[in-house]
Amino acid sequence: MMELLRRMGPVTKNLLILNVLIWAFCALTPASTSARLIDTCALHYFSSPGFRVWQLFTYMFVHVEFWHLLCNMFALVMFGTFIEWAIGRERYIFYYLSCGVGAALIQEGVFAIMISKYQSMFSPEEYSYIIREGWHAMQQGLMFVDPNAAALTQLVNAPVIGASGAIFGILLAYAMLWPNRELYIMFIPVPVKAKWVIVGYTVLELSMGIGGVDDGVAHFAHLGGMAVGFVIIYIWNKRHTFSGWY
Repeated sequence: MMELLRRMGPVTKNLLILNVLIWAFCALTPASTSARLIDTCALHYFSSPGFRVWQLFTYMFVHVEFWHLLCNMFALVMFGTFIEWAIGRERYIFYYLSCGVGAALIQEGVFAIMISKYQSMFSPEEYSYIIREGWHAMQQGLMFVDPNAAALTQLVNAPVIGASGAIFGILLAYAMLWPNRELYIMFIPVPVKAKWVIVGYTVLELSMGIGGVDDGVAHFAHLGGMAVGFVIIYIWNKRHTFSGWY
């Protein structure tokens, strides 16, 4: 681990610093100040009063929970360091940001599918009212009593934060560069090849996403980051510009 920290590339190092600084700002400033930052930078659904186009980019640098930050940054350092040295700084930052933005767009698309079923339950006026008033209610820690209105409000107005979509893109790149490199995974006593780790993560995220597990995790954003990463790597492979030499 110390060797990885010593050899950490400048892009990985700057991504680590930026994420930690924003987390520290949220943790150390008054709740009202951090809430404003989260509302401004976290990703909201397109029709939410809180949506801003830059959130497709900024959401991936915002973490609130320390363990969320720790898991993402640990993976960034452990795997991003290798990717940066293997493909170069410019392509690495392009890949990382593209996976993050792509994850956001795919998660928004999944939200659109989920929201569509609630639109038929309400008139256009009721739908607009729920979204508008639900936004203001959530700012005060309140929620609709009606379960369908509450679910619609959560889908439209609840923020999505974290670098996980970009990180899952990094994991995919690592597995495609070094598929047979063995990794130790928590709670698994034997090493597992990288290609099987990414297959396992994909199956887990897909099953939890389709199963509608209510754990507050944007599983389709994780899958979206991997999907966008796969497309980019496929194009680079076709051009014979993607290979691991680290």
